[in-house]
Amino acid sequence: MKHVFVYITTADKKEASSISETIIQERLVACTNIIEGMSALFRWENAVQSESEVILVAKTTAKAFPVLEERVKELHSYECPCIIALPIAMGNADYLAWIDEEVSN
Repeated sequence: MKHVFVYITTADKKEASSISETIIQERLVACTNIIEGMSALFRWENAVQSESEVILVAKTTAKAFPVLEERVKELHSYECPCIIALPIAMGNADYLAWIDEEVSN
């Protein structure tokens, strides 16, 4: 697995945009997508919670993921943010090469 698709949930579009801008500028990811309008239900502190969230999807390399994960934790407002990497099994070779060119780690 050389490339990963990173799923991150954020409190709102402003936070997703701020995190995106930083991780792109720092060359931890090649690009991001911000998806608004998600409803999240989850158990937190022994109670079921319901919140609106924004999805941030980032494309990067598996090698860069550990640094990306730590940086997102530093930038994120949540105590325990969702940061999950999923392997990219196949894809447009030109696009995957572009990810390699853009990510410096």
